[in-house]
Amino acid sequence: MTAKGKPSGGPLSVAVLIELVRSPSSGGQVKCWERFAEAAAEVSPAELGVDLTLYVLGDRHRVESLSPHVRFVSLRPVISTASISRKGGVDVSDIAPHHAELARLLPRHEVWHVTHTLAFASTAVRLSRRQRRGARERSAGSAGMVGSIHTDVPAVTEAFVRAVVDRRLRRVPVLDSFDAAARCAALVRRRRDRILNACDRIMVATPSQQRELAAVVGPERLRHLGRGIDRHRFRPDASARAELSGHGVPRHRTTVLFAGRVDASKRVLLLAEAVRRLRDEGSPVHLVVAGTGPDAAAVSALLGPDVTLLGALPQEQLARVCAGCDIFAFPSLTETIGNVVGEAMACGVPVVLPNGTRTNQWLSSPGEDGLLVDGDTPGAWATALAGLVDAPAARAAMGRRALATSLARHRGWGQVLTDDLLPVWRSVAADQARAWSGAGG
Repeated sequence: MTAKGKPSGGPLSVAVLIELVRSPSSGGQVKCWERFAEAAAEVSPAELGVDLTLYVLGDRHRVESLSPHVRFVSLRPVISTASISRKGGVDVSDIAPHHAELARLLPRHEVWHVTHTLAFASTAVRLSRRQRRGARERSAGSAGMVGSIHTDVPAVTEAFVRAVVDRRLRRVPVLDSFDAAARCAALVRRRRDRILNACDRIMVATPSQQRELAAVVGPERLRHLGRGIDRHRFRPDASARAELSGHGVPRHRTTVLFAGRVDASKRVLLLAEAVRRLRDEGSPVHLVVAGTGPDAAAVSALLGPDVTLLGALPQEQLARVCAGCDIFAFPSLTETIGNVVGEAMACGVPVVLPNGTRTNQWLSSPGEDGLLVDGDTPGAWATALAGLVDAPAARAAMGRRALATSLARHRGWGQVLTDDLLPVWRSVAADQARAWSGAGG
């Protein structure tokens, strides 16, 4: 036997612990794993060699099978963050220290892959430590642990807390010296590091993450986990522009798209202020926002008829909106990779990004296949956007180069699954099997 209740010789049983609510409006982390699951379901069980279960949060226990060897399992949260998330625009998670139902299910799997730092992750770490402490007294082995970073949770925490303090407690001078936002981010970072230190392998998306986490867990445990592009959904489509008018987007304006949470962590208000400046100067520009969050009302108040708020969109509709817009602008500084950037490039849309951020890695030749903004101000963003809004030929050329970079350098989800995830899952399981074989001998 390998994991409890799991016979040896069959496909490797992997549990991915997402601990976020899965819905059509879920954020990039859930969408990322939906794409990996779809890619896995398209591969024959014999070729994949993995039986994959992805645990998410939902309003009840439910199993959704994508294929005989790939499924989503929804579990009810113990302590839901729904009330906090509605105010902050972040995805709903579970802050309980232990999830008993998940703890009962995990031992049937040989590899546990944690993707967050809250209830599911803490449950897996606690159970793993218990397994390994009692290993010499049992014939069964221990599961392997993999962790991956999908969201810069400390940075998001700092942005969220700072926005709350500024909005509600700005008249309390002592908070300026206390810096609650930075302190909360430090606490979250320490928790993240404890979770990752319990993992056998940690998967990161960018060189900057690798440098940061090498100091925490050691470079020998780090592996790369890229992101893929769904080219069936995200692709150039000349007919998509006509559909935007049905959303109230003016036909003869240059459209700037933002997609993501409409909150302080994504800095949508900075982009809205830049668009407002361009409109004040008579520029024919219109902002399109795909997403929900607490700053939506402020964006609407700032731009009035010069913005269209679409709310959260399913992937198919988002892809059409993306293909129909002229520019994609993404001022966020908190991304681990920002998959929406790659999706915009796959649609042949020029992207505008802050210089020096992790999202820059999507570009092959900055200035040619995408634009980087030097200066973290509305004025700097307005100037950068104006260079594309007022120059249709340059904008089209940058879009063509963005698409060329996408086709040449950005992998599909199936390739990332095969190149990055499967080898790590297999190596962790093999390491555990060797360790327990040696211990038994």
